[in-house]
Amino acid sequence: MEARLETLNIAVDDDRLAATLLTPTTLLPGILFVHGWGDSKEQDLERAREMAGIGCVCMTFDLRGHAGTTLQRETVTREDNLRDLVAAYDKFLTHGGVDPASIAVVGISYGGYLATLLTAMRPVRWLALRAPAIYMDSGWKLPKRKLHEDPGFKAYRQRELPPDDNRALRASANFEGDVLIVESSHDEIIPHPVIASYLTAFSRTHSLTARVIEGADHGLSDEHCQRAYTTVLVNWLTEMIVGARTKAAPPAAKPSPAPAAKQPEEE
Repeated sequence: MEARLETLNIAVDDDRLAATLLTPTTLLPGILFVHGWGDSKEQDLERAREMAGIGCVCMTFDLRGHAGTTLQRETVTREDNLRDLVAAYDKFLTHGGVDPASIAVVGISYGGYLATLLTAMRPVRWLALRAPAIYMDSGWKLPKRKLHEDPGFKAYRQRELPPDDNRALRASANFEGDVLIVESSHDEIIPHPVIASYLTAFSRTHSLTARVIEGADHGLSDEHCQRAYTTVLVNWLTEMIVGARTKAAPPAAKPSPAPAAKQPEEE
């Protein structure tokens, strides 16, 4: 576990003994979970409980247009939901026990897309993405649902994109923390070229880990696939966090300059 070191002198007779006092840090790593389109904060609740069990502060939350605000589903924009995520991040850091230099963000599909954008706005040390979605930069203020009506939408996801072609990929190209990307082998919504585009863009990371869940669809509708994802995620987060606790923590990755199984909805 990461420790704080303090140099002391111990008086004994007419001498002083040099000593070093090691005490546990009082702040804990924080993990912020971002659900996918059409889901809710319940999507990652069990995984959050597992990570809380190893000494992390975790938070899940509902994006606007979901759960208690589903009436906004037809009008909510990407800008709205990114503001939701930034607000959740800022609120999370007001918790007295969260170490601001040790923040992990876990995003699923649409939530993964938003999580990537967050790294350009707030410090993130660890970034875990499952089937991260991607969208054209145009139509930023259109209702998110309208994006799927663009006749070129599906074709855009079928080709590998250079990092400078997309806001999320530009953020990825500037991210210097640790990254996990998990792909479903039978994903009907996020095809492999999207994953390949993200993998190429993450060129400056401290580490990059890619995993494929064989036989899995986008929503992980098979219970075995859900367990497989949970194992991959929890093991990776544990490795990152426990590893960080065994040595002095480096600064969090700096933001770059601004320029639950069910049939999933379209992301």
